[in-house]
Amino acid sequence: MLRNITLPALLLVLAYSLWLSADFTQIAAGVAVFLFGVLSLKQGFHSFSGGALEKILRACTDKLWKSLSFGLVSTTLMQSSSLVSVLTISFLSVGLLDLASGIGVIFGANLGTTASAWLIAGFGLKVKIANYAMPMLVFGVLLIFQQSKTAKAIGSILVGMGFLFLGIHYMKEGFAVFRNTIDLAEYAIPGTKGLLIFLLIGLATTVVIQSSDATMAIIITALSVQQISYENSLALAIGANIGTTITAILSAIGVNIDGKRLAAAHLIFNIITACVALLLLDQFVIAVDYLARIVHIAADDYTLKLAMFHTLFNITGVILLLPFINQLVRFIRFILKAEKVSIDQPEYLNSAAMAFPDTVVLAVHQETVRLYKHARYIILKTLGFSVSGVFSDKDLQQLLQQSMINDSYNVQAAYNHNIKGIYSAIIAFISQASFTWEMLQAGRLYWLREANRHIVEAIKDCKHLQKNLLITSHSNNIFVTQEYDKIRYQIAELFRELDKIRIQVEQGNADINLLSFDVFKAKIKEQDQQMNARIDCLIREHKITPDTGTSLINDSAYMYAIKRHLVAMAETVFVRQEEKISEAQRELVLDDNELRNVIETQDNEL
Repeated sequence: MLRNITLPALLLVLAYSLWLSADFTQIAAGVAVFLFGVLSLKQGFHSFSGGALEKILRACTDKLWKSLSFGLVSTTLMQSSSLVSVLTISFLSVGLLDLASGIGVIFGANLGTTASAWLIAGFGLKVKIANYAMPMLVFGVLLIFQQSKTAKAIGSILVGMGFLFLGIHYMKEGFAVFRNTIDLAEYAIPGTKGLLIFLLIGLATTVVIQSSDATMAIIITALSVQQISYENSLALAIGANIGTTITAILSAIGVNIDGKRLAAAHLIFNIITACVALLLLDQFVIAVDYLARIVHIAADDYTLKLAMFHTLFNITGVILLLPFINQLVRFIRFILKAEKVSIDQPEYLNSAAMAFPDTVVLAVHQETVRLYKHARYIILKTLGFSVSGVFSDKDLQQLLQQSMINDSYNVQAAYNHNIKGIYSAIIAFISQASFTWEMLQAGRLYWLREANRHIVEAIKDCKHLQKNLLITSHSNNIFVTQEYDKIRYQIAELFRELDKIRIQVEQGNADINLLSFDVFKAKIKEQDQQMNARIDCLIREHKITPDTGTSLINDSAYMYAIKRHLVAMAETVFVRQEEKISEAQRELVLDDNELRNVIETQDNEL
């Protein structure tokens, strides 16, 4: 409701201001052009990365200094702390980045975003920047109209840089002529009162336009033509630093608790940094003057001094808070308690994960693993096992003898409660992915969707198997009992073996790949053939009736289907290869006919 009222009011005020002053129109146009440049630059880097940003971030989570460096370098290069913040929140939301590393990235991004002030003050105001903007726009637009995605991305980056430069030029010229209409310097407010008022103006401006870079551009260009005082520009910069947290706060809406915690950490860091800057403002001014003399910045070059001040108080904030990052994490976790996720609701599928193709895939992968664990519990419970028992060091045969089929366990109810909601959410989430099927991540999503289908099919087959398991659990025919015990044993054994593979992959065992699963396929195929041969023998020897034999044959087929679905699922979920490598391996894995030939060859050799 507040947004519905605020936006029209803001537009009306802006329209009246544009009508009132032609000079203000040029300033506003400069801001708009600058913001469009920021947007184009962000879009270009987003497209051009092709997942590179995401891969680099995943490699920068083991050490705090790496997280800090990633935030610093990526924000400096892309001139977009908001893109880095959104990417970090996306990775946090899918559980692949811990909060401390995420905070490290945000610290680095805060330092990186100060580079734009140096760019504007050191280059944008010293040369006729519009002369550089025009060629960038010309070449950028030409590249955007090309078919190549790389060319389009480079074109967006060039257009973004061109509009950034053009926006700075228009703002500078606009403030210069606006002084003839209204001299804003007359409204300078000295002392503490002025600091607080201009801090709030800087904060409000950044919140409205959602770009601290644009706010700093306005401040620096206004300062360059003496429309604001140096002292008031310092307060505006501090306010802009607080206001930049709005991007992280908005991105955290609708994500899981870790995304909200990161946004809170960003806000706490920037508020503490602002407080330090305000309390020690005189000392910072002295330090800036001292450093300016060392690097030969003119005493009256207040725009470069403002850029130095912006960098200096952000560095101070990082130095002060970095040693206490673990305490900050504990404090945030204390004030923002994690809510327990309902067992039938997705945990990793949220709007933040949808921001990047890689995080879409990672979110679906994490949720698929979670779905598999629910399914594993249901299947083992149906067979009379416990998950803790099967994945312990206990002898599986001994566990089988100690286990009992639960007559009252309802597989359908368990499916409805533990599986159906998550499965539906995964399919819906995949269908909402906005990137094209030409991208590599789209192929990965296809296989993950297939893996989810295999999980669901395994539970359905288990439900069919349960009927005769309940009947034979009370049977006096030892031969029937033995065959059903083999079914239960083999499925539990497969779960145990697949879990070993999962652990090996997580530990970085490079020898595990799709081709490794041919062994499982051959084994379960051979087990199926052996069981059917035993059933035929039992019928011929009148140890079981033909009706019982028919039921056993059907249940053997269900067992075989369950195992095939589990292996097919594990090929995608446990072995997370690069898409191109994965596709090549899928072409090499054995199909059913080839498996049959392998088994026949093994039988002949025996």
